[in-house]
Amino acid sequence: MRLTEEPESNPQINIVPMIDVVFAILTFFIMSTLFLTRSEGLPVNLPQASTAQMQKESQINITIDAVGKIALNRQPVELPQLRSKLQALMGTDTQSLVVLNADEQVANGKVVSVMDVVRTIPGARMAIAAKRPAP
Repeated sequence: MRLTEEPESNPQINIVPMIDVVFAILTFFIMSTLFLTRSEGLPVNLPQASTAQMQKESQINITIDAVGKIALNRQPVELPQLRSKLQALMGTDTQSLVVLNADEQVANGKVVSVMDVVRTIPGARMAIAAKRPAP
């Protein structure tokens, strides 16, 4: 009885599943980096200012949306309670940066009222948020 030899088949490596895994991992990293931005205030349309600068220190955010509602670090607050809640957030800090994020559609009187409350608190330094105009 004679055994017939089968021709050796060349081993092959299928890289299609490896490419799928690499693209899945790449997609995961791309999607996760989109959520790494830190937004302190509520989303509002900030006015543009060519002299806008980034602030590096910790800050307390006051947001006034387009309809005039006020939020302190994303928590809704009424104007009469703003002073006491802001002082509670500042605690014993002698200097705190308070950033005012006001929508560009908000009436000027509402912004001035909030600024007036912030200016009455000792140690509160105020900054107004703005975005740089597109070149």
